[in-house]
Amino acid sequence: MTTNLMLGGNAFKLGTFSSNCSSGMSVTKVPERWDNSWDNNLRLAKMLDDAGIDFMLPIARWIGYGGETDFHGSVLETMTWAAALLASTRNISVFATIHTAANHPVVVAKQIATIDQVGKGRAGLNIVAGWNKPEYEALGLQLADDHETRYEYAQEWFDVVRKLWSATEHFDWNGKHFTLKAVKGDPRPQRGTVPIINAAGSPQGREFATDNANFLFTPAIDLDRSVEEIKELKAQAAAKNRKVDVLTFSHVICRPTEAEARDYLKHTADDNADWEAVDNLIRLQFAHAHSFPHDLMKLIRDRFAAGHGGFPLIGTPEQVAEGILSLHKTGFAGTTLSFIDYAEEFPYFRDNVLPLLEQAGIRTPRMAQAAAE
Repeated sequence: MTTNLMLGGNAFKLGTFSSNCSSGMSVTKVPERWDNSWDNNLRLAKMLDDAGIDFMLPIARWIGYGGETDFHGSVLETMTWAAALLASTRNISVFATIHTAANHPVVVAKQIATIDQVGKGRAGLNIVAGWNKPEYEALGLQLADDHETRYEYAQEWFDVVRKLWSATEHFDWNGKHFTLKAVKGDPRPQRGTVPIINAAGSPQGREFATDNANFLFTPAIDLDRSVEEIKELKAQAAAKNRKVDVLTFSHVICRPTEAEARDYLKHTADDNADWEAVDNLIRLQFAHAHSFPHDLMKLIRDRFAAGHGGFPLIGTPEQVAEGILSLHKTGFAGTTLSFIDYAEEFPYFRDNVLPLLEQAGIRTPRMAQAAAE
């Protein structure tokens, strides 16, 4: 069984986010924006794996956000994506992102156990209780207006999954949302479970995350605010005798000079932003989601164009490294990274930023990590 990098290893986790989606995290019209083909994802995954990056996290999306680019209009389905990447890599952890309302827990429990076997213990599960109403309408599903109902359903859904991963005999389940007869989970994940991520902003969502997740995923908009937020989340989990780490997401434009990086930011996220898609995305976030604090969302429209609202890591390798160190000092356990073109831009980050993070002591040098495996 291979070590799951999410359960140990680097003091500060690094991953990628949304490479399964067209344009990645960049709501831009530039022609070099990310092409989410399987070939590109496989090429990226092998580079990340060789570089010692900890994980890949996808977005599950069923319809795009419109605009000239139809941002996220093309999306590789996350369970099959994760299975294929786990079969093609050696060390990196790969998550599947699953909407509870669109996926039956008995099916998901077996799918995750299967891909965990494929990856020799490297699978992860990102649970989404639901927020994007047009997607539910596209699937012919009803999205409850209140968070209490969404998370009540998600809790029973995950309780079923956990029971399938732990029970060794057939069992019946008679709950509010699921009625199961003589069901059993076989195979089960190699460790009995897998790392769980949940993005939660509402009080109900944060109760769910601190009850069930290993990692709570939240934006880093104001780091002073994040310091207090992380302390509160960790205390909330500790009161339940649980440990929950907090992850965030970042957008990288790294160049030899700050001027080059700033010029490219303006080119991609201002001059060539897909503002119609940006505004559709923000409108839907305001209407249905609490992942972003609503009082801050008004301030970061430009950040949505640059990286879907992610923390900006813009500048020289030294400046990008300093930005990542600031996230670590704030209390985050890790961050995802996005690029305009992941596969073309990651090598520069690998060669020029990772060594600085290793020198700072928050990342294990790849050669030492490989020797320990």
